[in-house]
Amino acid sequence: MRRHRFGTANLRRSQGVRAATLLGLTALCGAIWGCGPTELPEEEAGLSQSSQSLTDFNGLATNGLATNGLATNGLATNGLATNGLATNGLFSVWLNQDPEVRVDLMKYIIACAVPAGEVRTYTNKKTGKRYQWEGQMGLTPSWAAGHPATEVEEQLVSACLAAHANPYGLHVNFSLQGRTAVGTEIPFTSQELSQYSVRESCFFGNLFRNQGLYAGNDRNSLDPDESTVRGCGLSRTMIGENPECEPIYRVGRCDLFTCTLDATGRYYTQCFLFGKAYRPLTTRVLPSAINVCGDGVCQVTEHCGKGWGGRGRTPDNCGVDCGRCD
Repeated sequence: MRRHRFGTANLRRSQGVRAATLLGLTALCGAIWGCGPTELPEEEAGLSQSSQSLTDFNGLATNGLATNGLATNGLATNGLATNGLATNGLFSVWLNQDPEVRVDLMKYIIACAVPAGEVRTYTNKKTGKRYQWEGQMGLTPSWAAGHPATEVEEQLVSACLAAHANPYGLHVNFSLQGRTAVGTEIPFTSQELSQYSVRESCFFGNLFRNQGLYAGNDRNSLDPDESTVRGCGLSRTMIGENPECEPIYRVGRCDLFTCTLDATGRYYTQCFLFGKAYRPLTTRVLPSAINVCGDGVCQVTEHCGKGWGGRGRTPDNCGVDCGRCD
């Protein structure tokens, strides 16, 4: 088994460079829900309430960073009660600084934080537009009820956002494993574990306190001929920055990076960074989520190559699937 050691000195050096920009994952859009604002009274398709956790809620595109981020939106200190958004002045200011991007982001914040069957609505006094966002996961019961978010709740929503990001913004189903802020296990089925059989990644961090986002592989690195649109989860970049996935920073293998595995072996309960404990979320994917150069299909993660032979088959040189480069 290949072992990867995580160098904290390298991470500390990179944090100095990233400190000015690692302030929030707010330029996100969902392929499954679309990238435009959700305005009422236009009819919306309801979110799936599958027993397979968040397998029907995914596809965020990491297409940029905001200068303020979640630390300035007033949500953590004011809560997510049904009428809390309307009375939150900081939230109004934050939303109107970049409404198109931040309305989209709110869809994912609410889906991660609020339980299924509940909605949160907001009327923008500046524009008169009214928005509705639907809950799904219920990771943060206290925050959803209107209380200030606990630090663990901030961590879980941050990890949930990171888990749903991919460089392509494509719809790729996956299974989310872990526990809510009150320790309740995220629901799953035996069929889900069997179907989503490939261990993928752990995600942790805290955007609300500008502490960054981190991800590690929950298995060995991809083989040279493998690739996946879930590149912010399972990645060939084991340690360091992947420009396509900023601000998510790679920390190596989850199990080698002081992450504590649950007794069931399905997910991690804590990850530590510089002595700080974080509540992570763990992901699993379908075997078909891993693309292999040489399978006869030119995938979005693969490109043309210089040759057609069996040697040197990599996603960036996959002539056998994508043809010879001009």
